[in-house]
Amino acid sequence: MAYTVHNYKTKKALMEDFKAGKRIACYQPGGMFPLQTGQNTLEGPHYPEPHKWYASAVLDDDGYITKLK
Repeated sequence: MAYTVHNYKTKKALMEDFKAGKRIACYQPGGMFPLQTGQNTLEGPHYPEPHKWYASAVLDDDGYITKLK
């Protein structure tokens, strides 16, 4: 599981920014499991708030979203 750098409160807000062409960076909190190029699961909003949405994303080598659903 990974987070987006911006703390999106809803999946809809994330999707709107992605469709608008914004480059959205992701990271893996805690560093225990490094962020991987390719398929990842995103969750939000950030801890300690309860997670209310999940998304499937493909990330490039720099941790930016290239595909999102």
